[in-house]
Amino acid sequence: MAKTRLYTPGPTPVPEQVMLAMAKPMEHHRTKDYRDMLARTTEGLQYVLQTKNDVLTFTSSGTGAMEGAIVCCASEGKKALVARGGKFGERWGQVCQAYGIPYIAIDVEWGKAVEPAIIEEQLKNNPDIGIVIVVHSETSTATASDIEAIGAIVAKTDALFLVDAISSAGAMPIKTDEWKIDVVVTGSQKALMLPPGLAFASVSEKAWKVIESNNPKAYYFDYRAYRKSLKKNDAPYTPALTLVRGLDVALSMIKEKGIENVWAQCAKLARASRAAFEAMGLKIYSSSPADAVTAVWLPEGIDEAELRKILRNEYGVHLAGGQAELKGKIIRMTHMGYVDEVDTMGALAAIEAVLLRLGHKFEIGAGLAAAQKILVESR
Repeated sequence: MAKTRLYTPGPTPVPEQVMLAMAKPMEHHRTKDYRDMLARTTEGLQYVLQTKNDVLTFTSSGTGAMEGAIVCCASEGKKALVARGGKFGERWGQVCQAYGIPYIAIDVEWGKAVEPAIIEEQLKNNPDIGIVIVVHSETSTATASDIEAIGAIVAKTDALFLVDAISSAGAMPIKTDEWKIDVVVTGSQKALMLPPGLAFASVSEKAWKVIESNNPKAYYFDYRAYRKSLKKNDAPYTPALTLVRGLDVALSMIKEKGIENVWAQCAKLARASRAAFEAMGLKIYSSSPADAVTAVWLPEGIDEAELRKILRNEYGVHLAGGQAELKGKIIRMTHMGYVDEVDTMGALAAIEAVLLRLGHKFEIGAGLAAAQKILVESR
């Protein structure tokens, strides 16, 4: 049986030292030890997100924390502005719909970034917009949007800026305070090198003023409850203690390496992989590629399911396929978290071998050589 090698954009590989920390005997969470650990992880999350704002920890997937952000920040008589350029942008519109929050959709062609000028125009034409929701790294299309530029635009208004950074935080530069982001949400199972089950949200003072005045119709994801507990470095409800223990180790690894170095490594692996795919004769899907994950079109005649099955069963390489309208048309490969140069070159070599086996024509070794060139030259 082939060794499992995860290259999916979540879950991603979990370091051995993180798994060992989570395997320790269970403890009780209403203790000083847990409160001290939560204080450390909160500080570590502030470092990753480059913020002095409160950072809340939820026992949920990223979707839970994002739903809570939308519900808590949506004010009566105000609309949401939702950029929809992929599966997850569409999801936040569905959350608004589920809670009866009126919203304006900006439908962006999949694989393209959200244009800041369109956000600016909508805010100008619709002064009743109360929240702006944008995905930083749209995982379904491997596309990045210019959050810094959009943040500067939204900050000139009374609207709150909510960012889905679930597949970007800890992988790509995100400077919450400098970029004037009011709520940033991320999850544990991507660049933070943990299993699924935790979500995090940084919340600005501008956002807290709105949340406190809204009296949001939420219970488990009522941000106010988490803020109240955070003042004592505690959780309002039973936390996923073992995951927080693993988070403590994962964040210390990130801090030891330095967040700028983490961003640089992810970007380098992304550049190398994109060069490799192009040398194999594959086209990059996005016109504004994210560094956290790369998506490529499959050539005519290559069956996506068969390609991924062979890679998984014979090489242990797990890639992600396309979602919704992209199902069967693209493959996606991660560069974030506990993935290094050797991992990346190994995956690319396996992909080359299977593409050749399935009849795709290109010079053998071309992809790997292109990747190696970038990796060597960027040292």
